[in-house]
Amino acid sequence: MSAGQSALQQEIHILYQDHHGWLYQWLHRKLGNRFDAADLAHDTFTRVLAGYRQDAIPVMNEPRAYLTTVARRLLINFYERQSLERAYEASLLLLPPQHAPSLEERAMLLETLQELDALLDALPARVRTAFLLSQLEGLSYEQIAAQLDVSVRTVTRYMAQGFRQCLMLMLAQAA
Repeated sequence: MSAGQSALQQEIHILYQDHHGWLYQWLHRKLGNRFDAADLAHDTFTRVLAGYRQDAIPVMNEPRAYLTTVARRLLINFYERQSLERAYEASLLLLPPQHAPSLEERAMLLETLQELDALLDALPARVRTAFLLSQLEGLSYEQIAAQLDVSVRTVTRYMAQGFRQCLMLMLAQAA
């Protein structure tokens, strides 16, 4: 291990040691559930560390403010995922029993929905909107362009970006 890696590991350890307990408590108050709070605290540090270059963690003047910002975004994603799961479960209740998927099929469908949600969440807002208008609403590129007040060429670029994201997900699943 190089001296640079050792210093980076020490910086990571200090950041985690100094702020993990506080972040966990903050999330626990928001969620009222210690298990989800622990998961999101872990995810927050994972997200923060993944965002840094391999060789250094930048100096943070307000690490708690930064951690709170990252955790809030993850909290929003968490609530959106819960809402998606509730909507999915509600739609299943509308199916006649003979058409209801098995527990295994439900789990697989829910996992796919969560992956799609994450995929769409990774897209910029306007790209996501254009992609959803096309794929869910069935709007033409011209209609989307008019609604978003952009050119058809821009919508075409947005759609290419959305399809690229879908392709990346499919390739990752196949690997």
